[in-house]
Amino acid sequence: MIKIQGIIPAIVTPLYTDESINEEALRIQINRQIASNVSAIFCLGTNGEFYAFTYEEKLQIISIVIDEVRGRIPVIVGTGCITTQETITLTNYAQEAGADAVSIIAPYFAEASQAQLHAHFSHVAQHCKIPIILYNIPARTGINIHYQTVVLLAKHKNIVGIKDSSGNFDNTLRYIEETDQEFIVLCGNDSLILWTLLAGGNGGISGVCNLFPEKMVSIYEKYQNSNISKAKEIQDSIRPIRDTFTLGNPNSVIKRALNLLGESVGPARSPFNIESDETDRVIMQALNQLME
Repeated sequence: MIKIQGIIPAIVTPLYTDESINEEALRIQINRQIASNVSAIFCLGTNGEFYAFTYEEKLQIISIVIDEVRGRIPVIVGTGCITTQETITLTNYAQEAGADAVSIIAPYFAEASQAQLHAHFSHVAQHCKIPIILYNIPARTGINIHYQTVVLLAKHKNIVGIKDSSGNFDNTLRYIEETDQEFIVLCGNDSLILWTLLAGGNGGISGVCNLFPEKMVSIYEKYQNSNISKAKEIQDSIRPIRDTFTLGNPNSVIKRALNLLGESVGPARSPFNIESDETDRVIMQALNQLME
């Protein structure tokens, strides 16, 4: 069974100014991340703007990413959709295309109960063979995947882990405490990566990794080498850019920041793009602090 650990970028999806997919820029970003020694590539996550693309565009993105990675590191694909059947269809496509694992977000917009979440994820697991990492982000879905539901879902041999983007560290702790040691728990909040590792988690799926991959990878490397004080210093250093996330969708801020760093990834798909002189000034000020 696949073992996912370390720092994994939730890679952005570059666009041209007309909002079509910029394949060349996507390939550049993939290689930039791999050169920084990340543990895997995660495409079509929140930072990848999965919610903004058509089904056909998602297939295109999956194909580009798997083709460019060429088996050098694992590829994790976000395949969660609102309905169970569409999730199964996209998940099986990702597997056939060569993905190593998928990340499946809780269904969003229509409210689901814990029983419905259990039925949804169980049905997907029964109809798909690829390793599945659950994706908990209640601020976007309206529901937290309860740890008791996760314990039940972990009984499926191909539900291998969870990414917790709740920002609630106690929630992450319950995932770690209540599941088998082999169950993968990944932090989805850049500010909590080190603390998740110290609590027994496996690493983090990071948006900030798009901006500073070497810095984010070094948190894990310092942790692995038992240099916790240095790992904490690096972890604390990303606070300035995290503070800019209040300027818009955090993933929109990440994309704008990438452009300001000279990485031509284009706009966020409208209406979520952010671009103004004042916004750029604040973001650039934070970036400069991290580059000092």
